[in-house]
Amino acid sequence: METRKHIAAEKKRCGSHNCAQAILHTYADIAGIDEELAMNIANSFGAGMGNMEGTCGALVGAGLVLGLVNKDKAKSMKQMRVIMTQFQKRNGATQCKLLKGVGTKVVLRECPDCVADAAEFLEEQLNQE
Repeated sequence: METRKHIAAEKKRCGSHNCAQAILHTYADIAGIDEELAMNIANSFGAGMGNMEGTCGALVGAGLVLGLVNKDKAKSMKQMRVIMTQFQKRNGATQCKLLKGVGTKVVLRECPDCVADAAEFLEEQLNQE
C-alpha cells in the first residue's frame, strides 16, 4: 500500500476532520465503509477520546480501522498494542492532554503529526497481511 499518512495529516491540518476522523476517513475504503459513515463513527473522538483529553483520537481511529479490517478481536488488540507502543516511544505519550501540553505547557507533538504517526504505524500493521 502506498502511504496515506500525509493525506490523513492534511485532513487534520485543514480543520475539516478531528484526529480520529482523519484516520478513519483516510482508510474508509480499506475498512469497507463509506466516507460519510467514517465521519459519523469517529465524530465523538475529537480532543482525545470523548473530548476529555484522553487517548489521542488518531490512535482511536487506528483502532477502529483495525477492528473493521481484521474482524478478529485478538489480532486487532495485538496490532493495536504495537501501534500504541510505537506511538508512545516516538512521542512520549498517548494521551491527548499530554501530547498537547495541557497543564505542562510543553507540547510533545502537534495534532497533524500525531495523525501522521498513527497512520504510519497503522499502515505497518495493515501491510503485514
